[in-house]
Amino acid sequence: MRLEAITWERLAEALADRLLDLTPEDGGSRPRVAVDGAAAARTGALAERVGEALRARGRPSLTVAAEGFWRPASLRLEHGHHDPDSYYEGWLDTGALWREVFGPLEPGADGRVLPDLRDPATDRATRSPYMPLPPGGVLLLHGPFLLNHWFPFDLTVHVLLSAGALRRRTPEDQHWTLPAHARYEAETDPAGTVDVLVRADDPRHPAWNGGG
Repeated sequence: MRLEAITWERLAEALADRLLDLTPEDGGSRPRVAVDGAAAARTGALAERVGEALRARGRPSLTVAAEGFWRPASLRLEHGHHDPDSYYEGWLDTGALWREVFGPLEPGADGRVLPDLRDPATDRATRSPYMPLPPGGVLLLHGPFLLNHWFPFDLTVHVLLSAGALRRRTPEDQHWTLPAHARYEAETDPAGTVDVLVRADDPRHPAWNGGG
């Protein structure tokens, strides 16, 4: 696949421009975007850039981190603190995401989204207020393994790191997660299935597939 060099700023602008004309496939009025990738890929930073670019164009947006919807530690750490299969299959509370994020964006729903449910560091409920996303507003959900759950995304972005770059950029105490990412690449092939592929082995010099 041919990739071309781009800056993060230009990438965010290009994605925002594309989202201005994006219509949800289910007939709703609020596009849902996945910014998928490992924590080391800094998907949250890209999602925030896109959100800022959208707001500069007069389009509201809401950025949501998948880790704000992790299951309680008593459930996700049932098989220990360093189990890659549990991390891959069981940390994300998909039911809560469907209920609190995707459900409110369905056609005819009120657009009141819960931005997070639980603080991943303290494992306590955040008690965040619901955030209204008006018609035309864009949801930007970022985090790992987002393409595994049949979420109704209208645009998918994957920030790809090679195995070597992922290892280098992942803190050593998190290296136990690497097999989960290798499994995701093998089973889901995000690089071959997403709408927009961004390669970020060198975070200073990303490249992308042009959005098509």
